[in-house]
Formats: sequence, structure tokens, C-alpha cells
Amino acid sequence: MAFMTASERHADAPFFTRFLTSIGNLLVAMGEANPRLRRIEALQKLSDAELAERGIRREDIVRHVFHDVYYL
Repeated sequence: MAFMTASERHADAPFFTRFLTSIGNLLVAMGEANPRLRRIEALQKLSDAELAERGIRREDIVRHVFHDVYYL
């Protein structure tokens, strides 16, 4: 089976379904474009030793990235 995008899967769907799918795709794209998410992904790719050099434990990556926004 070939890979299909959400819009291709819903090409024959009713208007409301296509509309909600479009909104969902927009929200996902906005979330993925967030620079904090990119920072989390970059830190997750580091080894535990590299994180230790930066003074970060793996389980504290999200807390580290969002320290100025949320009290976790």
C-alpha cells in the first residue's frame, strides 16, 4: 500500500470532515514548528554523557527547555 496523506485519505469525505482534517493538520504543523520542540528533539539526540556535561538529566529535558514558561 502506498503512503497517503490525510487530505488524500479524505478526498471523497464530506466537507466537514475535510475541514476538520485541515484544522488538525494546521495545529500539528504549528506544534512541530515550535523552536522549543526542536530544542527538545536536539537534546534527546545527545548521549547521557553529553547531557551530563551540560548539567541536564534525560528526564529533565522538558523541564529544562520550558523552565521560563511553566513551573514543573
